Amino acid sequence: MATSSPGPGAPDDQADAVVFLGEGHAFKRTCPTRIDTHCASIFLVGDRAWKLKRAVRFGYLDFSTCDKRHAALEAELYLNRRTAPDLYLALHPITRDAGGRLAIDGSGDVVDWLLEMRRFPDDALLTHLADRGQLDERLLMRLADRINAFHSTTEADLAQGGGASFRRVVEGNIASMAAVPAILDPDKAKHLGERLLQITDGMTSLLDARARKGRVRHGHGDLHLANIALIDGEPTLFDCLEFSVELATIDVLYDLAFLLMDLWHRNLRTEANIIFNRYLDLSPDDEGGIGLLPLFLSVRAAVRAHVLAAQSLRAGEDRALALGARSYLDLALAMLAPVPPRLVAIGGLSGTGKSSLARRLGGATGRVPGARIFRTDVLRKHLAGLAPEARLPRDSYSARAAVEVYEAMGRMAASALALGQSVVADAVFALPVERERIAAVGRTAGVPFDGLWLEAAATARLSRVGIRGADASDADVSVAQAQSQLEIGDLGAWLRVQADGSLDKLAAVARAKLGLR
Repeated sequence: MATSSPGPGAPDDQADAVVFLGEGHAFKRTCPTRIDTHCASIFLVGDRAWKLKRAVRFGYLDFSTCDKRHAALEAELYLNRRTAPDLYLALHPITRDAGGRLAIDGSGDVVDWLLEMRRFPDDALLTHLADRGQLDERLLMRLADRINAFHSTTEADLAQGGGASFRRVVEGNIASMAAVPAILDPDKAKHLGERLLQITDGMTSLLDARARKGRVRHGHGDLHLANIALIDGEPTLFDCLEFSVELATIDVLYDLAFLLMDLWHRNLRTEANIIFNRYLDLSPDDEGGIGLLPLFLSVRAAVRAHVLAAQSLRAGEDRALALGARSYLDLALAMLAPVPPRLVAIGGLSGTGKSSLARRLGGATGRVPGARIFRTDVLRKHLAGLAPEARLPRDSYSARAAVEVYEAMGRMAASALALGQSVVADAVFALPVERERIAAVGRTAGVPFDGLWLEAAATARLSRVGIRGADASDADVSVAQAQSQLEIGDLGAWLRVQADGSLDKLAAVARAKLGLR
């Protein structure tokens, strides 16, 4: 089959192909449902979705010819099979025979290409799950696991990334925001651009160091809730950025930042914070990069601002799109607002709800994307070279081992605070010396410190420990029972909080004591 494609000039005329696909003759059934985006037309037929790249040319992509659309679809098939091999099935040519008849996989000249994909229910998209309040902790943790595993297997590119590369990204976004003054307030956009450049220039050394360490990889590039679906019980990443290797070869935290920003914009701050913390629990190489996250999240919000603004203009200044664009611009500015870090420690015997409370407080504490939560149960596994939910033998819980874990918590908390991130320290803190050491971390860092001591009746504690599912804690009922004999000593300035009731009540009391909204 020969490929038919015009040379440079006006984009291809796809009218015949669109009519052919839309009337259903191609699929030998009734007319398919058609969905148009600014870059593609998707035809839904039975359990299949067929994607036709639209013959468009923008500043950042060019699908104007058949050959270019073929190359883009080949890349889309290959790249998305990294995370969704069961969704992305095959490429098919649209052909025109000597009589002018179009067919899929027919004879004659190739006039266009289709990507065949397996359909999934619309309500499986995480946007819909978010709207229904169904982004539960287990799903969020599993999603962070999937993203971390994906980043771990993608190839590092030592020649890409770094400060100069990210500055070009920022400059491109500044230009795109300036191009839509009818939608985005020019003064706000100008101020945001100046702040982004200032912060980027101040972070150049860190950006360069992360590139040298292999933290710049060919990632997803478009990782927000609408490009993640719950398929066969697993969060599945799909529809990655395929048209530019350069735009998708980015710092892994910048890749993650799109999802965190999307959740933050939806006021799902606890959910964003859970993913942030789980990702870092699995990726200690990225702890030193958390100072970049406000910048990364702000740039992601700026991207959404100018993309929606451009869509609004193309739709005749659509009001809903314009309002959305402005909300993202405001968010981008807010994410750069300085927020002094603080240190919160949550102590209490096993089963008092320390970790559950820490997750409730994390998204409300400090700057975006909330506090870094350090949990001794997780750190203990990390020091042993194990995954958070792996089980340790009893001899891993010696007094000496405990000292090492608490010392590691102190070091990591100090590092995060030095980078401007608030910290929640989650541990039993049964010994006065342990409580004093974590308070000393706050004093040394020059940040406010608050200690919360959770108390609950033994029956409540034992019941909670007994019904735990997969969790980083190795404490069982016997351990929780033995802790009842511990001498806690003087709590000093630590605030006692009754934790017998519901988690909602506990979180409300803790927020009030800490002055959190």
